[in-house]
Amino acid sequence: MCTAARLIAALCMAGAAYFTSEYAKGLFDEVQNFGVFSYINTAIGFLCGWIIIGPRAGRGMSAAISHCITGAAALVFWCLMLYSLKQMWDLALRRRYDGAMEAAAGVFEIAIVYGERLLNTGFFMMLIIGALVTAVLSETASRHWR
Repeated sequence: MCTAARLIAALCMAGAAYFTSEYAKGLFDEVQNFGVFSYINTAIGFLCGWIIIGPRAGRGMSAAISHCITGAAALVFWCLMLYSLKQMWDLALRRRYDGAMEAAAGVFEIAIVYGERLLNTGFFMMLIIGALVTAVLSETASRHWR
């Protein structure tokens, strides 16, 4: 069901995902062409806000903060999984893996390598600030528009 809290949470997480993606582009120096990287992450952020944060709004501010931190962690997880799956697919098409199990394990190895690149204080601060803004606005929307 569409509620104001879901919509506000989805839009806020989409915005946080966009700005965090733009910051993350600077962490990957060797990549020059990112394509639709920020827009895909924005769509994943919208879905995380709509599915994870929005339905749980209205349970108090401390619960909203914990739900938004969970939503931010889910955002990073799903983005890492998506891009590592794409990288694994590209490597599999170049026949870099001997079998399906090696390719499946390669997804997690690539995700760990990408995750290590994101271990940056600025990246986490942007993500946490976006989650806190999302928490406050979605909780406020839940209280005012029922």
